[in-house]
Amino acid sequence: MEALKGLKILELGQLIAGPFAAKTLAEFGADVIKVEPPELGDPLRKWRMLRDGTSVWWEVQSRNKRSVCIDLREPDGQEQVRRLAAEADVLIENFKPGTLEGWGLGWDRLHALNPNLVMLRISGYGQTGPYRDRPGFGVIGEAMGGIRYLTGEPGRVPVRVGVSLGDSLAALHGVIGVMMALHHRSAHGGGGQYIDVALYESVFNVMESLLPEYDAFGAVRERSGSALPGIAPTNAYPCRDDAYVLVAGNGDSIFRRLMQIIGRPDLGADPALAHNDGRVARSDEIDAAIARWTRERTRDDVLALLDQAGVPAGRIYSVADIAADPHYLARDMIVPTQTADGAPLRVPGVVPKLSLTPGRISWPAPRLGEHTASVLGEPHWPPRAAGAAGDDDPER
Repeated sequence: MEALKGLKILELGQLIAGPFAAKTLAEFGADVIKVEPPELGDPLRKWRMLRDGTSVWWEVQSRNKRSVCIDLREPDGQEQVRRLAAEADVLIENFKPGTLEGWGLGWDRLHALNPNLVMLRISGYGQTGPYRDRPGFGVIGEAMGGIRYLTGEPGRVPVRVGVSLGDSLAALHGVIGVMMALHHRSAHGGGGQYIDVALYESVFNVMESLLPEYDAFGAVRERSGSALPGIAPTNAYPCRDDAYVLVAGNGDSIFRRLMQIIGRPDLGADPALAHNDGRVARSDEIDAAIARWTRERTRDDVLALLDQAGVPAGRIYSVADIAADPHYLARDMIVPTQTADGAPLRVPGVVPKLSLTPGRISWPAPRLGEHTASVLGEPHWPPRAAGAAGDDDPER
């Protein structure tokens, strides 16, 4: 049994944030009907690298979903969505605030049709506030949320994270909100409610001590490259073979073990360096000592010695490293699948890992409109056959 089996999700979003939230729920058994515009579908179908005309990213983002083509700008399409929403547990959307209201699909209208509906609304700036009407993408949310300012080398232009982190963080916050709202509905007899997730707030929520340090001390945290100011030692250190290792020796006992292995027991025994605040004051000295030791050894030798000493350390992984790593493979994080056309494709596995009701990849991302006739031809939301998955799925 899957954890969310029987949960009915209507996905109106496109691209990243809304669909990522729906993907996560679908991986644990929720029945996700993805509404796409006719002819072109979700623009993500054409984003980044395409194989046979379809993005391989699409194959990850839309697995376990069913595709229904509906034109939300047309009255007939809006009525079809209202009929589906009347039967849904959750509706997910990530349009600019006011867009659904203009189509007669806003919260007030849908809540009146289905008082138990949970509606997840993801947008750049949220449903309220002076910026609500601005268009917002993940990169803008990352900048406003504070992470862009901190990313990069000191004195150089701030750089973006190499993935759409703001969208994914918003999606995961949305999933948390959905599960809270469903629990409130089932455990406390509450009705439906809407969840307002803003991209910038989702980024800001993971910014740790950024604001209280500013408020208490007027400190503006700046870009610091591979180091993490205020926590020492933790950095990337050069090795003899032109590779780098990441070493996190910032625990008090870990620091002593690290200093022993690099031949600096004097630093490990120094009372002034016994705790983090003292080490931060002398972080340049400590980093220099570690770097002198790593430069004399290859990356693999450094990692082996630090592992034996119980010091957290690691290499910097490229995707080629990830795809070949035995730990990824052992934990089913590199999963061989097939697309709807039968082409083989390795994709990321499912997280988190539940012991009793784990998630799974049940079937590949759908062709555009693949399930339109079967879904819209039913008088009510069609139930999924018990235990259906993959080739046994009634839609395949």
